[in-house]
Formats: sequence, structure tokens, C-alpha cells
Amino acid sequence: MSVTVMLIEDEADIREMLSLSLMRSGFEVIEAETAEQCLERIEQNVLPDVMIIDWMLPGISGIELVRRVRRDPLTKETPIIMLTARGEEVDKLKSFEVGVDDYVTKPFSPRELNARIKALMRRTGAASDGKLRAGDIELDYVAHRLLIRDELVHIGPTEFKLLEWLMRHPDRVYEREQLLDRVWGRTALLDERTVDVHVLRLRKVLAPYELDALVQTVRGVGYRFSVSHKQKKKKKKKKAVVDEIATV
Repeated sequence: MSVTVMLIEDEADIREMLSLSLMRSGFEVIEAETAEQCLERIEQNVLPDVMIIDWMLPGISGIELVRRVRRDPLTKETPIIMLTARGEEVDKLKSFEVGVDDYVTKPFSPRELNARIKALMRRTGAASDGKLRAGDIELDYVAHRLLIRDELVHIGPTEFKLLEWLMRHPDRVYEREQLLDRVWGRTALLDERTVDVHVLRLRKVLAPYELDALVQTVRGVGYRFSVSHKQKKKKKKKKAVVDEIATV
């Protein structure tokens, strides 16, 4: 399985039918009957690639669940599809306002939902083949392999998870506490300097390929992964060399 979908649906028959259809389409499925179960799993560091949320959930509603998911730094960018029997324009607008990415009105076919998931992931840039790519780097998070310029590279499990998270969210700056939550889990009682140690180790893995600059320190904030930033630096350096030659 390459893509993990969290399905939050309280009706057992619908949840079972959708889960089976998604698995047949190659998705890994995590089921939750209520919003509370969903939030509990997120607290346990179970983070999906996409979420499918039913509007009419018992207890915390689907709309309120979306609000809470969007407030959480670990899930604020997770693609969300809302399932609902509400087809009015005002309801669609409300769902988009709280942060839903797509909206599917009941009744619908499982094939339509599968197509919506794939289209959403293409729009959001999420990987659909179990691999993340950035420049010369290919990270296969299903086979747990790192390839740089088609060469298999040894990397520790923690550095792999750290690189995976950063590659999933390029050009975004993450505080050390946020990285601790995502890579080590919220239950881990670790000092923030642990992040610095593993960032250093990750850079050492990338250094022989002159790619260590992709993992950047943002002074006073944290770290980010950026290919475009490195390319800009190269262009500036090249221009400086050209300017120097021109003055000779």
C-alpha cells in the first residue's frame, strides 16, 4: 500500500463498503467511527495522507472535526474530502470555509470517490506511488529506501522519517517541537536538541552528494527542506563567477 486514507464514518455499512473499495484501489485504510476516535489516533501519531470525513458524525460533527484538524500543525495541510447528504450551496461554502479540499454529496459511487482522491492528491502534490522526489533524491517510503542519483544510500530510521516529513512539506519551516511531535511522536519525552543531532546526521548522509544544503536552518525558528532555495544559491554563485570573469 502506498497511500494511507483515514475514513471517518459512523455508519458501519457505508464504512465497510468504502473501506473495501479503497483497499481494492490500492489504498491503505484507517477506519474511525467517530471524530473522537480520529483525534485520538492523531494524538498517537497516526497521520494519514488524506482524510475522508462524514459531515453527520455523532458527538463532534464532521465540520468541527475539520476545524480541529486544521488547527493541528501536524494535520493542517492534510487533504480532506467531506462526505455529506447536504447538497445546498450554503453547506458546500461552509465546508470549504473551514478547510475542506473537496466535497462529495451522497449518494455517490465508490469509483467516484476513488477518482476524487486521486485528483485531489495530484492537485496538492501528494505522492501517489509511494515515492517522494526532489531533485536528485527519491525516497521510497513503502520499501523504506533512499536513492540519490539512482544510487542506494544507507540512512538511519530516524533520519529517514525526518527526511520523509521534510520532503512531504517542502519550503515550510518547522520548529523543533513540531518535528519532535511528527518524527518521534507526541508521547516521546525528548529534548529539542535531539532534533539538531539528527538533522546533523541527515546532512552527513546528503553531504557526499553535495545535497546537505537542502536541509536548511532558519535561525531562531527551526528547519526546512528546499530544493528551489539551493537552486537559487547556485544561480547567484554562477552569476558572481560570471561577473568576476567579466571584470578581468
